[in-house]
Order: sequence, then C-alpha cells, then structure tokens
Amino acid sequence: MRLLHAATALAATSALALTLTACGNGSGNDASGDQPSAPASSPSATATGGAQAENAGATKDAGSSTGGGTGTTTGGSGGGTGAGRCHTAGLGFSFGSGDGKVSSSDDQQQLAVVLKNKTSAACTLQGFPGVDLKSSGGSWSLTRSGATPKKVTLAAGSSTTFTITFLPWNQGSGTEFKATSVVVTPPNETTSTTLAWPGGSVLLQDGATHPGTYTGPVGG
Repeated sequence: MRLLHAATALAATSALALTLTACGNGSGNDASGDQPSAPASSPSATATGGAQAENAGATKDAGSSTGGGTGTTTGGSGGGTGAGRCHTAGLGFSFGSGDGKVSSSDDQQQLAVVLKNKTSAACTLQGFPGVDLKSSGGSWSLTRSGATPKKVTLAAGSSTTFTITFLPWNQGSGTEFKATSVVVTPPNETTSTTLAWPGGSVLLQDGATHPGTYTGPVGG
C-alpha cells in the first residue's frame, strides 16, 4: 500500500515538473514572439535612409543648378563680350548722303552722322555720342533726345548713324550761333573727332529746357 502511495506521489511530482517545464517553454516562445516587432523599426531606418538620400539628391540637384546657372551666366557674359567696344581710332566719321539734312514743318533740320568700323573685327556701340557745336566765339554741347539707346554691333567695314536735329537761325528769330565745326565723341569714349559743320548758323538755345537742337542715340 505504501508503495502504491509512493508511486502515486512520484507520478504527481513528475506531472507537476512536466507542467512547469511546459510553462517555461511557453514563456520562451512568447519572448521569441516579441522579436518580430524589431523589423517594425526597419521602416523608420529606411525612412531615415530615404531622407538622407533625398537630401543628398537635393544637394546634388542644388549643385547642378548652381553650376548650370554659373555656366549660363558666364557663357552669356562671354557671348556679350565677344565683340569689344568700338573705339574712336577704329571708326570713320562722315555725314550722310546729301549732308543728311531733312526739312520738316517746324523748320528743324536733321543731319545724319555716319560711323564706320574701319577695323577687321566686329565692335559694339551703345548710347548717345557727345556732340559739341563750335564757333569762332565758343562751344555748345548739345542735349540728348528722349529716345532709348540700343546696342549696335558693327561688323568689319559696316556702318551705323546717329542724327543731329537742329533749328537753323533766321533773321530776327533770336541769337545766332555761327557754327563752323562739330566735335563728335562716340559713346563711352574720351577721344573725339572734329568735322566741318555743313549746316550754317543755328538758333542758339543753350539755356532752353527743350531746345530745338539736340542729338539722338547711335543707331536710333
């Protein structure tokens, strides 16, 4: 009888041990079951990597943009400076056909001054020339018209013009300016050329706000 009780107790003890072992193994499986949550953090890592890649791409794009812009600007400047400025020494000066004088209803006349590129390379002109009428008694610097200057490129041997508009003097019309020559200074130059004035006396209006005698821009 005692042996039966001992066997029963031993069996119960073994069953309890198996139960505890089974429970212990179940806890281990749960711990293993928690591990799949680790890959859940991978999207974060991937997102961070993606952001870095985007930033790298943005940096690359910015670099390309900056480089391209600089290249374009430089290229544009290079293209603009391909033809240098026309200098007085490289230009020929003359008057237009028939002295270029054209009468109008208000008795103003116009004189075309021709500028010819005498060099073997193209050059550019932009702006108003300096124009001074000379007489035996003094000088008169002409004002500018309201026209907008444009850039003119002269190929070797080609020409352009600008116009001097002037109001001739008539007896009793005011002070006579007996012009004998005209001094022309090309835009952005300091060296001048003197031509004999072909027009005769001009009505002096050197103090007028809107004189009837003035100069236009090159190519205008």
